[in-house]
Amino acid sequence: MPLFALICTDGPGRLEIRKASREAHLAYIRDSGVVAMAGPFLDAAGAMTGSLVVLEVADRAAAEAWAAGDPYAKAGVFAEVRIEEWKKVIG
Repeated sequence: MPLFALICTDGPGRLEIRKASREAHLAYIRDSGVVAMAGPFLDAAGAMTGSLVVLEVADRAAAEAWAAGDPYAKAGVFAEVRIEEWKKVIG
């Protein structure tokens, strides 16, 4: 099954919304069963500024559907979400 990377950038001033939605986001990751790896991007002070999520799903449409259902997306955390098919070579 192909891998898709979601490269998500938080909108300005959205850290508190991110924090409030974090438990639902983590539950979505856990319960969906398609996340190969995930974690936040951090700024120089260590604050979360975005997310990288690698999905193992059938196709781009499934990746787009997963991204749309993410509680962070529903809460309006992200200013931008890029979805790229990704090929794992090392690791």
